[in-house]
Amino acid sequence: RLENDLSRALDRGELFVEYQPVVNLPSGRITGAEALVRWRHPVHGVVPPATFIPLAEETGAIESIGHFVLHDACTQAVAWHRLGYRMRIAVNVSGRQLLTGGFAERVTEVLTTTGLPADQLCLELTESTLMEDVLRISTALAALKGHGISLSVDDFGTGYSSLSYLQRFPVDELQIDRSFVAGLGQADDRNLVAAVIGSAHAWELRIVAEGVETEEQATRLITLGCR
Repeated sequence: RLENDLSRALDRGELFVEYQPVVNLPSGRITGAEALVRWRHPVHGVVPPATFIPLAEETGAIESIGHFVLHDACTQAVAWHRLGYRMRIAVNVSGRQLLTGGFAERVTEVLTTTGLPADQLCLELTESTLMEDVLRISTALAALKGHGISLSVDDFGTGYSSLSYLQRFPVDELQIDRSFVAGLGQADDRNLVAAVIGSAHAWELRIVAEGVETEEQATRLITLGCR
């Protein structure tokens, strides 16, 4: 039933985008935002992304939903820029989108239509997405990089890739999964976060910690070198 409802959710205007701020920890200044799609179901209320995103990927609806989110996010970023807030916008991308021919061209078309500079867009993909089809994914990412778009690995540390394996992909940023941020009070998680931050700095990659919710977490991350 949800699959059937999801196929019509976009046309019915039930999908919307929320924005999670990206904050510079030392200054507290908001430097960007991540676009997060939500589904307000007429009967069930807001359906969790963990429930409907897998359905969208299975049915192929993720391509139209992904295009909607990308366009909405770029439009919002341009509106913020005009108000004087120059913030980079991040949008999640699925493996299915990346492996569809001409994806880079569709992204640049959205940038042209909305007027957002390519260097103000960051596309996020998970470790598992990188492993789906290494050669084709690498080619797709190279095409995006060629247009000046930034690339980020989301939820780093929860998948199957290694830091050395990431050298095969033209990524600019690593995002530490929120589960490790929540566990910063424990030595094992703190050591893992420190290792990821150190490696990212050595490779001149940006490092972003997800789900920072307390001053203690923010202070520990600053101490470890995550800005």
